[in-house]
Amino acid sequence: MHQDGTRSLAPWQHDHRFGLHRRRGAERRTGTVAIITLVTMVAEIAGGLAFGSMALLADGLHMGSHALALGISALAYVWMRRSAGDERYALGTGKIAALSGYTGAILLLVTAASMAWESVERLVTPKPIDFGWALVVAVIGLIVNIVCAIILQRRGDHAHPHDHGHVHGPGHRDDHNLRSAYLHVIADAATSVLAIVALAAGAYWGQVWLDPAMGIVGAVLIVIWASGLLRDSSHVLLDRAARMSVREGVRRAIEKDRDNRLADFHVWSIGPGIYAAALSVVTHHPQPPDHYKALIPDSLGIAHVTVEVHGCPEGG
Repeated sequence: MHQDGTRSLAPWQHDHRFGLHRRRGAERRTGTVAIITLVTMVAEIAGGLAFGSMALLADGLHMGSHALALGISALAYVWMRRSAGDERYALGTGKIAALSGYTGAILLLVTAASMAWESVERLVTPKPIDFGWALVVAVIGLIVNIVCAIILQRRGDHAHPHDHGHVHGPGHRDDHNLRSAYLHVIADAATSVLAIVALAAGAYWGQVWLDPAMGIVGAVLIVIWASGLLRDSSHVLLDRAARMSVREGVRRAIEKDRDNRLADFHVWSIGPGIYAAALSVVTHHPQPPDHYKALIPDSLGIAHVTVEVHGCPEGG
């Protein structure tokens, strides 16, 4: 009770941070990978300028685009965490991860377009290649990207609701920000592997044309991966309905009591592994909203639930 005799509304108010105010392992790992990529970029550019190697210089500049994308992913986690309690975000800051993932996908498409353009240009107008230095650069790039991929794949953070949110581990497929960072690393690793194959074929068998050809193959792979991320992250940004497994899980949980029927319900993503739901329940024996909320298992990740209850007359 307040001093003026009115009751506090605290028992009916919700925490909209959904656990995102805590520092997550994904944030630390993405930051580490961004720093590794940045250091590698600086080393390759410095080496290219010092030794007059265009291969080192070009790969360093290429690493710069990935360092930018990984930096965006790392900053997105910081923004998401520090703004988690900001009331201007109606349902928390979880969608920042999707926004960062969408941006990362766009950057991947730009990288693919640049690769394809340069590769076609090299096919039409071949240029001499220093196979020795180019192979060294490709191998170094592959090693760095394997290390970064291992770092990003590590799991460990798993927050539970009863801060009203079930936040899945960082490797969860709904974390589009982490997925963006991982795809940038994998895309770079894939192009390094293709480059090593092409350069070896050019150095030992004289198949110089394979170098730009593999560039086109790499660009196609990146477009395929980026398109999937673009599609999935845009679904979150546009409040598209959650996966069928999540929606049907909510329906089964509520309608397990044969007296309950969902006249209308919506479930959508509001962050990495975090969902909101709006339910309209029709029943002969209405219960308080909290009764229906408690029927939904934590494993579905439903962090915010709004329930309407409608009484149906007997025989209706």
